[in-house]
Amino acid sequence: MKLHFESNLDYQAAAVNAVCDLFRGQEVCRTEFTVTMPRDPNSLFADDNSDLGIGNRLQLLDTELLANLRDVQLRHGLKPTEELEPSKYNFTVEMETGTGKTYVYLRTIFQLNRDYGFTKFVIVVPSVAIKEGVFKTLEITEDHFRGLYGNVPFSKGNNYFIYDSSKLGQVRNFATSPQLQVMVVTVGAINKKDLNNLYKSHEDINDEKPIDLIQATRPIIIVDEPQSVDGGLDGRGKEALDGMHPLCTLRYSATHIDKHAMVYRLDAVDAYQRKLVKQIEVASLEVEDGHNKPYVRVVSIKTAKGRPPVATLELDKPQGKTVSRKLEQVSGGEDLEQLTGRAIYNNYRIGEISAKKDAEYVEVHAPGEQHYLKLHEAIGDVDQTALKRQMIRRTIKEHLDKELQLRPQGIKVLSLFFIDEVAKYRLYDAEGNPQKGEYAHIFEEEYANLVKHPNYKILFEGIDATSTATEVHDGYFSIDKKGVVQNTAENNVGNRENAERAYSLIMRDKEKLLSFETKLKFIFSHSALREGWDNPNVFQICAIREMGTERERRQTIGRGLRLCVDQTGNRIRGFETNTLTVVATESYEEFAENLQKEIEADTGIKFGMVEEHQFAAVAVPDGQGGHQPLGFEKSKELWGQLKQAGYLDTKGKVQDKLRTALKDGNVQLPEEFKPHADAIQDILRKLAGKLDIKNANDRMMTKSRRAVLHSEAFKALWDRIKHKTTYRVQFDSEQLISDAVKAIAGGPPVTKARVHFRKAELDINKGGVAATETEVTSPTTLEENDIELPDLITELQDKTQLTRKSIARILTESGRLKDFRYNPQQFIELAVSCINNAKRLALVDGIRYQKLGDKDYYAQELFETQKLSGYLKNMLESTKGTHEHIVYDSSVEKSFAEALENNVAVKVYAKLPSWFRVPTPLGFYEPDWAVLIEQDGKERLYFVVETKSSLFDFDLRGTEQGKLECGKAHFKALGEGIQQPAKFVHVTKLGDVFSHTHNNNQ
Repeated sequence: MKLHFESNLDYQAAAVNAVCDLFRGQEVCRTEFTVTMPRDPNSLFADDNSDLGIGNRLQLLDTELLANLRDVQLRHGLKPTEELEPSKYNFTVEMETGTGKTYVYLRTIFQLNRDYGFTKFVIVVPSVAIKEGVFKTLEITEDHFRGLYGNVPFSKGNNYFIYDSSKLGQVRNFATSPQLQVMVVTVGAINKKDLNNLYKSHEDINDEKPIDLIQATRPIIIVDEPQSVDGGLDGRGKEALDGMHPLCTLRYSATHIDKHAMVYRLDAVDAYQRKLVKQIEVASLEVEDGHNKPYVRVVSIKTAKGRPPVATLELDKPQGKTVSRKLEQVSGGEDLEQLTGRAIYNNYRIGEISAKKDAEYVEVHAPGEQHYLKLHEAIGDVDQTALKRQMIRRTIKEHLDKELQLRPQGIKVLSLFFIDEVAKYRLYDAEGNPQKGEYAHIFEEEYANLVKHPNYKILFEGIDATSTATEVHDGYFSIDKKGVVQNTAENNVGNRENAERAYSLIMRDKEKLLSFETKLKFIFSHSALREGWDNPNVFQICAIREMGTERERRQTIGRGLRLCVDQTGNRIRGFETNTLTVVATESYEEFAENLQKEIEADTGIKFGMVEEHQFAAVAVPDGQGGHQPLGFEKSKELWGQLKQAGYLDTKGKVQDKLRTALKDGNVQLPEEFKPHADAIQDILRKLAGKLDIKNANDRMMTKSRRAVLHSEAFKALWDRIKHKTTYRVQFDSEQLISDAVKAIAGGPPVTKARVHFRKAELDINKGGVAATETEVTSPTTLEENDIELPDLITELQDKTQLTRKSIARILTESGRLKDFRYNPQQFIELAVSCINNAKRLALVDGIRYQKLGDKDYYAQELFETQKLSGYLKNMLESTKGTHEHIVYDSSVEKSFAEALENNVAVKVYAKLPSWFRVPTPLGFYEPDWAVLIEQDGKERLYFVVETKSSLFDFDLRGTEQGKLECGKAHFKALGEGIQQPAKFVHVTKLGDVFSHTHNNNQ
């Protein structure tokens, strides 16, 4: 297969032209070189104006270059540069991973050569992987670029090469050749002056230093991934770049740290919205009911000057009736049992916390052992091998599903696995022979099982599918001189050489992998493929290793963002074909949230923010029949007007007022900007994001209605319900035990720990990264054989306050003690819930209320002194109620309020506020309504009304039903000894209240 490159993509052309237009006005330089002895024996080139010629030459003044730069920035709506860096011309191009960054800067080289005669270019990359990737792209684009640029001479060895310190003749040819020359070099090969041959004299180049030859050409340096080239290695990379005396430096990346002068930007949001990359979906592996061990996971380790380090741990903590994972910050010496409140952490204590750069860990003292947990490591989790198996199985399934869809279109599907250790995929025996590791065995077992499924029969017609399990997967890892694979670490010369052996192999196979003739479909890697290798047909990425480091998610998904190609090498577009599925242990909500944080940190995008310059590129009439950009000054003026109108805050953050106006199509703009309203609103829509569910600007206070509150009718109603009560409880212990036994015996089944996948599509826009759930799989049971059983009786005694004797009797008579072994934590939760619910019902059955003294009541004046607020979307105007608006919480309440307003028999009513509550053994009960109904124009009936969507007790939770019973007893106590007491009723609609009017006796 031969990949085809598209020469007519508008965004790529815009990126090329943005750089080339920086040099507008530069005359074309056509310098001829001759290889002769230099005049000065210490230099090949005596000076810039010698008859030996120079490499690149810039004739523009700084002011001219700056003017060109600002024109380019205005065209693309970028923040304007005030002044150039003295004696250094650094320009930034930002392009999202997968949009053709390498192609763009290679084409820029040819365009600069044609337009201005520049001939000398050095491409500096941070790693061997990217170096191999760039060189591979040069090889496969030779014919493409020659065709585009008039058959300009361009071939491997003659016009482009990888810098090799043992082949310095290539550097001399680079310096002296009159033709276009491109040198590719890693920063690690140039940044150490005391070690690299680049800085030493060599007799095979006339005792010259290679660096002198390069400097004399004044090369244009192209930096691929400058955040790694500049910032790593203690800044020596940036020093090495400056040491080449470049004409200018062009920096290309999706994740710039130092922005310098930005000339073009195609960020992650633009690429995603324009469908220039694959759509992303996340299949998250989640564990249910896996809280039976003392779980500890290290999330972060931080230290402040003069203070001891602290760690953020993920621990299992009680939340209501269940246990869930929570983050807690801890210091050395912390007792985890006290911190979590769970006996399962008995004798678990935090020891030393180390925040040293090369030794980050948290020491955890456990009974009989100590653990030194590094960042993101955990103990006490469910069986990790079982989880990895589930992830591998899911990835294979996703892969086969995509094959069903895409193979008929001539598209080969690939999947990547990023693993934590090479040894888990490939081992070596005593003789050094390679053996399959744990992940390789799991893969083959799961693949062999899945391909037997009837759904995939069509994929394997005429093929023994199970026999191909060994042929469809392979690993790409660093390889030492003996051919043994190892974890990748490019931190020294030897390790870089090991990495290079792996990278060159996979780079050579780049097109081969895309062919149906190649059986390999599943690729395992440690970190070799994290950057520099982007195969367009990667549709699944399984992150078996945890994604926790900075940029980890962007680096991971970056390997699969490129749009796919078919068997003819042509690119296929559209999200319906291009969807990248990431299989991860992180929930999709967390993945989306953390991906947004990474995008913000990497790119400087501020989601939901409008910057002063962002309207500068809006096209406006120029008065001569054409158009011109609005300009920076007018953009700044418009930004100020939007802020003044309340659409933006002082920092430019979008307010809900703007979101609402955009939604309703009525953004108010100053008169001079109204002719350009469509273009301006398009920009604002991209930046604004979605309208909040509750609009903060719709929140309002509702005033009390004095006429109602001070009416004789409302006073009569209030006098019947305002008094407070106290209660006493008597219950039958035997009945409680009997009820608890029945509840546990008939309770839901106790299951072992299970896992399931939740899948969600991600949407990336200027408002942020959002996840929309699309699928939830049925759970799969995990086998756990290493659970230590806790002290069941003590656990239940602490949570129910019953005696040990009563608890033992309940458990024995329930007949379900065997379930305790399946899942101790789940059984404890079930038993606690059943016992406490039986206890509540026993308390309610035996409750007796008594009215307190005549002076102990809720004052009517509280309606006027206590503020009431709500949102417009859940408020209803009222004429009979105690306030001008009723704030409702459900559709049932809304319908009831509308009926109260419309029914002539209702004279006054109150939506009872939260401060009006009844004490119960189950917590405070807050009734809904107080209503006065007048029948036949004379008889008044008083009601306290509870509105629920169902009248049936079994539709209500035990606590909820118990509170209703207590409320009924409370109001019955208030009605004793008075005429026409208020009656407590539970209804779903107002008509149900009228069914109680024929008998208003308690």
